[in-house]
Amino acid sequence: MVRFSPVVDRRAAAAALLPMLVAMSAAATESSASDLERRAQASRELIKEFAGALKRELKGALAEGGPLRAITACSAVAPAIAQQYSSQKGWRIGRTSLKPRNPANAPDRWERSVLESFERRRTAGEDPARMEFFEMVEQDGKRVFRYMKAVPTAEKPCLACHGSNIRPEVAAALDERYPEDKARGFRAGEIRGAFTITQPLPR
Repeated sequence: MVRFSPVVDRRAAAAALLPMLVAMSAAATESSASDLERRAQASRELIKEFAGALKRELKGALAEGGPLRAITACSAVAPAIAQQYSSQKGWRIGRTSLKPRNPANAPDRWERSVLESFERRRTAGEDPARMEFFEMVEQDGKRVFRYMKAVPTAEKPCLACHGSNIRPEVAAALDERYPEDKARGFRAGEIRGAFTITQPLPR
């Protein structure tokens, strides 16, 4: 009767199992990449809706009362729209900037890092309108998906309230409403800030 060494048997079993483990690992990686892109696309679509709603409100306010009316729209309507979309999706959506107008929109550590990378990319010649960044990260002990989309500064209407030559009455209104305002001195084509989204992940 022929007997096989247990050591050889274990080695043979491991060799047979290895391709299966590699295939499972590759499938898991592919699934993770697919989920990442799916969440990124969902974020792009939501930001498109959010930005469109903000633009409509801003255009209406400018037509109704110029930059002074637009300041009111930005301070009151924009957070309400963000809250509406956040409640609908169960995500956190908002705006942030390295030079925020409202201190409540100041970036957290992750957002600051992404905004700084956007600035480096712009300096290297990349178009801010195409800039985005997303990844899975650990936040408060939980895994979440985070996404940011750069917001370029347009000459009109952005510079009326965010440029260097702001009308005195507009500057006065900004000073009154935002005493800690840092969002001035921008030029067309610079990065005004970014839309930011956090999606919770299932456990």
